[in-house]
Amino acid sequence: MCTLRSLSKCILPLTLVLALCGRGSAATVVGDANGAGRDACHEKGAEALYGFAITRLNISEVATIDLCTGGFNSATGGPVPFFATSFAVVTQAGFLYISNSSQIFVYSIDPSNGAITQIAGSPFFSFPPPVSIQGLAATPDGEFLYGADDSGNIFAFSLDESTGVPTLLPGSPFASGLNAQLVVDPSGKFLYATNDDAIGSVLAFAIASTGSLSPLAGSPFVIASPGAVVLNTEPYGIVDTGSFVYVALSGTSQVAAFSVDSETGALTYVPGSPFSAGNGASFFATVNNFLYVVNASDGTVSAYAINPSSGALTPVPGSPFGSGGGTLAIDPSGQYLYLGTFKGVQGYNIDPATGALSLGSGSLGEQGVLWLTIVGRP
Repeated sequence: MCTLRSLSKCILPLTLVLALCGRGSAATVVGDANGAGRDACHEKGAEALYGFAITRLNISEVATIDLCTGGFNSATGGPVPFFATSFAVVTQAGFLYISNSSQIFVYSIDPSNGAITQIAGSPFFSFPPPVSIQGLAATPDGEFLYGADDSGNIFAFSLDESTGVPTLLPGSPFASGLNAQLVVDPSGKFLYATNDDAIGSVLAFAIASTGSLSPLAGSPFVIASPGAVVLNTEPYGIVDTGSFVYVALSGTSQVAAFSVDSETGALTYVPGSPFSAGNGASFFATVNNFLYVVNASDGTVSAYAINPSSGALTPVPGSPFGSGGGTLAIDPSGQYLYLGTFKGVQGYNIDPATGALSLGSGSLGEQGVLWLTIVGRP
C-alpha cells in the first residue's frame, strides 16, 4: 500500500479530463430539453480538470462537467502512455506539463473541448537515478517551469510559449535539499519547497529574470515543533496564497503557517502555528479565505477559515469532511471541491459563507486516486 512519502512514486496513470463547458467559442453549454442554456451558471467561463491516477494502468477518461450542479455528464476512455508522479501544470499558453520521475511530458490543449495531444519531441529529457522529478510548478507568466527532485535538487526549465518545448536552464539543477513538492509565489518572484531534513524546513529562493534560483537570506526556514521536543515534521504538500505559505506536516499531523514578506520573500512563523490537522496531512487546495488539506491516513479533508490579517487557521464547523481521498482540487468558480479517492472522483459543494463541504453530484466510479489539476478560461 502506498504511504504518504511514496505516494508520488507509486502513481499509475489514468487521465481524467473534465472537458471545457460553458459560454463561448466551441465549448459545450449545458442546457435544458428545450435548448435554453442555463447561462447564469456558465458566465464564469469554461473549465477543464485533468487527473492522473494510482491504481489503473494506461486508462484515460474524458468527462463533461455541469457548472450548474458540479456533476459529470459523460465519460469516455483512452490510453495514457506514462506513469505520472505529481499534479499537472498548465500554462496560459495552453500546454500541460507532467512528470514521470525521469522525464517531462508535454501536451497541447484543444481550446474547443479540452482534449490533450502530446507535442512533437515529448517526452523530454531522461534523467538517470537517483534523480526523481516529483512536484512541478510554473511562474505565473508561464516562462519558467521548476521540478522538485527527491534526491536533493530543483530543476529549472525555460518554456517556449509557441511550441511548449522545455529547455534546461544554465546552472540547473540548483542544489536544495530533499524536496518532493514546491510552489511559485503568485508574484513570480519567489519559490518555496518543502525540505524533509532531520527536523523539517521550508527552502526559499529568489527567481531571477533569467529563471535561475538563489537562496533567500534565512533559508531554510525551520518548521518549529510545539514545546521543547524537536520532531521530524516530514513536510510534504505546500501552498502559497500570496500572503501566506502553508505546509502539510505528515509526521506530526499538523499544518505549519508562515507569513510572506512581499519585498524579500522571507517567511515569518504565524502565531499559533502549527495548527492541528488529521493523520498524515498531505495536499492542499484553497479558495477565498478557506484552506483544505487531505489527511492521507483516512482520506478525510480538514477545512479551515484563514484569518486574512494574521494567517491563523480556524477549523470550519463539521470538519473533517469526506473519506477515502488522496488528492483534491477546487474549480475556478470556487463552487466545487473534487476529491480523488480510491474509488475514483467525488465532488463536494462548498458553502461560500462557512467553507463547509457537502456531498455533491459529481461522481466517477473508476478505481484510483487522481492527481487533480483544474483549468479555467475567461
